[in-house]
This record gives sequence, C-alpha cells and structure tokens, in this order.
Amino acid sequence: MNPNSIFGFTLRFYMKFTCVSILIIAAAFLGCGGSEKGVREKIAAEMEKSLKSESLDKWYPQSIDTLYGGFLSSFSYDFKPTGEQEKMIVTQARHTWTNAKASARYPGVDYYKSGARHGFEFLKNVMWDKTYGGFFWLVDRKGNVKGDSSKTAYGNAFGIYALAAYFEISRDSSALNLAREAFMWLEKNSHDPKQKGYFQHLQRNGTPTTRNPETPSTADTGYKDQNSSIHLLEAFTELYQVWPDPLLRERLHEMLLLIRDTITTPRGYLVLFLTPDWKPVSFADSSEAVILKHRNLDHVSFGHDVETAYLMIEASYILGFTNDTTTRRIAKKMVDHALRNGWDNTVGGFYDEGYYFKSKEGISIIRDTKNWWAQAEGLNALLLMADLYPDDEMKYFSKFETLWKYSDAYLIDHENGDWFAGGLDKQPEMKTALKGQIWKAFYHQYRSLANCIDRLRTPH
Repeated sequence: MNPNSIFGFTLRFYMKFTCVSILIIAAAFLGCGGSEKGVREKIAAEMEKSLKSESLDKWYPQSIDTLYGGFLSSFSYDFKPTGEQEKMIVTQARHTWTNAKASARYPGVDYYKSGARHGFEFLKNVMWDKTYGGFFWLVDRKGNVKGDSSKTAYGNAFGIYALAAYFEISRDSSALNLAREAFMWLEKNSHDPKQKGYFQHLQRNGTPTTRNPETPSTADTGYKDQNSSIHLLEAFTELYQVWPDPLLRERLHEMLLLIRDTITTPRGYLVLFLTPDWKPVSFADSSEAVILKHRNLDHVSFGHDVETAYLMIEASYILGFTNDTTTRRIAKKMVDHALRNGWDNTVGGFYDEGYYFKSKEGISIIRDTKNWWAQAEGLNALLLMADLYPDDEMKYFSKFETLWKYSDAYLIDHENGDWFAGGLDKQPEMKTALKGQIWKAFYHQYRSLANCIDRLRTPH
C-alpha cells in the first residue's frame, strides 16, 4: 500500500491521534467482521479486473498518438478512434497522470512509463506556450493552437497535476521544473492577492478576463468557481508531495480554507460560481424558468460535492494536519448531503443536479441522469467515509456496495471496455455514445478504483 494513500492516512491517523483504544479502532474498522471482509475482497477483485483488463488495456497503448504526439482523445463506443482528435490540456494531462500512476501500480507493463514520458513531452513541447507561458487550452491533432489562445486556471492545474505525477515516477528534473514554472505562472497571473483564490479565465498573456455589460448572463466569464478551485487544490496537493515549497504550501492551505469555509455552504454543498470577492452567483430569487436557464451557473452538483470531500481530506493530510476535525466534519457533511438529497434510493447512484427552489420544500432533482465521473468519485468518497465512520447511521459501506453494484450493472461496459458516459438506467443511448472524448478519459475511474482496491485490501 502507498503510505501516502488516503487509507494509509486513515489508519495511521486513528492509530496515532485519537483517544480511543487500538482495540476499539480495530473493531470499528472490521465493521461487519468476517462477512464484510469477504465482501471487501470480492469487490476488490472485481474492481481490479475492471481497472486493468476492462479499462487500462482498452485505453493504452492504443490511445498514444505515435504520429503527432500526445494522446488520441475520441473513441467510438467500441473503442475505435474517430473524429478530428482535438487535444485539450485537461485530457492530455489526465492521460499523462493516469499512465504515470499505472506505471507505479503495474511496474511490469513498460508502456505505462513510456506513455507517461510521451505525454510529458507533448505537454512540454506543444501544450506549453513558449512565448507567454501557461498551457494552451486546445490544439488540433497536429498541435496547432485552436480558438483564441485563451487559458484557464483549471487547465493549468491539470498540467501541474500530470507533471508532478510524472516526476514522482521518473525523477526527471525537467518535469518538476515545468511544474514549478506553471505554478509560478499562475501565481503571477491568476492568483488574486487581495481576495485570495484564482481567476479562472485568462487571456493568452495571462491577464484575467473580466465581465462587462455585454457578457451574457449565462456565461461564466470573469467568475471564480468551485471547479477550478477544487482542481487547483488537487494539483497543489500532488505537487507538494514532490516539491514541499513554502509558497506552494501557503497556496494549498489557502485553497483548502476557501473551499471548506467559503465555497461550501452551511447545508453541505458547493456554490458553483462566485464573484471575484466570493459572493455566490445565485438566481434563487428569480422565476423557475430563469433559474433553469442559468442552471449551468447555479445548481447543486452532487458529484462535485463527494469528490471535494475526498480532495479536502487528502489535502489536509498532505499538509500534515493530523487532527483536522473541522475538515473531516465538513467533508462528512458534504457526503451526507449528497446521500440524503441526491441519491437514487431505488437502484443507487448519485443524480447529476438538484436545486433549492424557494417556492418548494426541500431540494428538487432537476437532472436525474447519473454521469460516470460522479459515480466513480462517489465510490471513493463512500468507502473513505465507511472506514472513517464505520458505525455511522448513514451506513456508508452499504451505500458503497450499492453504488458498486450500480456501476457494474449500468456503467461498466464489460463487452467493449471502460465506462459509459452515463448510467444506462437513465440514458440507454449511452451504450453507443462515444467512449472517449476531450472531456472523458480514464482519470476519475482510475483514481477511484485504485484507491478503493488499496483500501479494501488493506488489513484492518
């Protein structure tokens, strides 16, 4: 087991820093005793098969673009390359990160490490702007920049995330140097020294893009947001493990506090978009029609909430906050809110979107589809909560089992490989939809399955 994994943290945290006895800890972690142990071993074996033979073996090495560098992004439902193969920084970074992690997990498979190196070279030589710095958002298959050459904090976060992971398995100093350069580019251009956090939208030269009277009300231009914030947190967590720089530590801590104490509401869900001074962008006082028109800016995203619960606990641990009860409490509240308000009690799974209409009691589900990444992140978060709070009334392990059965039945393509983009119980058309595209690689699924397998197989 990786000693820096969250389960490794969980076990050591309880062993060292709680006041209850080791015997009580052991009994709590055993949960249902021998029966649960058997279930854990069974699910771990199923997840390992899904991770390696049903997913990694489908993606790699065939997605490696041997002609123009980087990775092919678009695949049909039966994993045939299709389309123009545009290359977005997020996808390219996620493929690089996944290959780096897989090379450490499966050291006997040579093409994972070479794939990670291949991805790093594309990030360094093509995606990085050698004139102004920062990673371009989108290029065509041959590496020509597409669009207006604008950049995002979100995209640069994933570039850093991949570079840190690649450096960890290669010790290639040029990868760490580029990661540090990307971090300092964000520091110079994207970081807000007054209100803290980062501006998401940037011009090519790094100047933040602001809103003006002509900006459509439905556009997210000029806003700060939870999505770039949580992935900056994620990227800085990864980088800090290989480069424990004081300024990086300060920014990592800053993002943890902003996400935990400002972006997360008292009810336990994330505000999606905020003004530069951190006021929530909300349409709750408008009509239902106006609210739904602006749903991309203002709704409850259960998938992001459970993902963030994990990322906050991970960041807190990497920062060395071994008795951070506040972060754990709020992370638990986020998972509990998602379970109480966005969980399908019939077959399992987290719905995509909810909303608190002022004219209605409680929350309304405004999009009952179940995208793949939310279920993957849900598995990871539920199992973490199950091991942190084994006797809790939310019965996290039972929910974890249900979500795995749901994913196995409605999301994992046992015939053609990887996961469908949405649960077939709600979207049967996803069975023949693209298996890969610039917003869908194998990052969420890899992290979730790898973390869950390690946690399930760790003796308690």
